Amino acid sequence: RSYNEMLNMFTESKKTRSEKEAVVFIKQKIDSAKWFIEAIRQRHNTLYSTMSAIMEYQKAYFLSGDETRLRPMILKDIAEVVNLDISTISRVVNSKYVQTEFGTFKLKYFFSESMSTDSGEEVSTREVKMILNEIISGEEKKQPYSDEKLTDMLNEKGYNIARRTVAKYREQLNLPVARLRKEL
Repeated sequence: RSYNEMLNMFTESKKTRSEKEAVVFIKQKIDSAKWFIEAIRQRHNTLYSTMSAIMEYQKAYFLSGDETRLRPMILKDIAEVVNLDISTISRVVNSKYVQTEFGTFKLKYFFSESMSTDSGEEVSTREVKMILNEIISGEEKKQPYSDEKLTDMLNEKGYNIARRTVAKYREQLNLPVARLRKEL
């Protein structure tokens, strides 16, 4: 406002050379401020539309808080909804958090790859990891399940998964191999 008032004051009077320079300086500052405000507005709109798309895509989770209700979702899914580039969506969700009634989460938390079940249904890899964790938590500690046995158990539940993938998920869950989980 003070810049606008100065600009009005200078435009109403006859200008000396220094006053003309002041007018140019003030116009530059006003233009910079307008650009900055517009950049913030655009950033807000992008973040808002991205978060709205995530909430709509993961509606079942946001209504229940049940982690198994999270659908498989990748950056491309949201990029298509909001008509932005995948790299833009990646920058939007990077290092940003959302506070929900179920806790505060990184936006990246809501993204996961998918896996097909025997019935052809797409499930989140997070769901498979949760089931794997439950199986290992409930195992007999004197005879823990090998990765091969865990693979067979998940396959029986309808999840098409390889032994190497089970080992990878187990490591991501910070669970040791069967011989290290064994208790006497």
